[in-house]
Amino acid sequence: MKNAFRILLLSLFFVGCQQKIQPTDIAKINGYWEIEKVVFDKGEDKDYKMNESYDYFEIANNKGIRKKVMPQLNGTFLVNDAFENVVVRFDKEKVFLEYKTNYAKWSEELIVLSDKELVLKNAEKKEYHYKKTGPINLTGDGEKTK
Repeated sequence: MKNAFRILLLSLFFVGCQQKIQPTDIAKINGYWEIEKVVFDKGEDKDYKMNESYDYFEIANNKGIRKKVMPQLNGTFLVNDAFENVVVRFDKEKVFLEYKTNYAKWSEELIVLSDKELVLKNAEKKEYHYKKTGPINLTGDGEKTK
């Protein structure tokens, strides 16, 4: 009985420590995010050592866009005209990113959001773990990247 009580107490502690995302936190999502790993619903991970593209978010007043960008070695990004409209939806204790294109609609739950970390969970229960990133500049010329 003692062990069951300890397990219950520990479970409540971890649930209570889960980050609650506030409307003021949403501005942290703006910028470039590089995927680090995907955690599947059965617990397996797929790590990403290097990425050819980043996700770029630009959200204001709970509306904005997400687009794929490809970093270049000189600190610039290759972009195209494709993007997804994004709406942030608060539902009780949860926060969702609602995406829409001309071809599809879908939603992801915002699990973690900080200055350096982003975790999104899709309908298939896959968790996408991102780290905040920026331009790459390997030219060594000392110029600031854009």
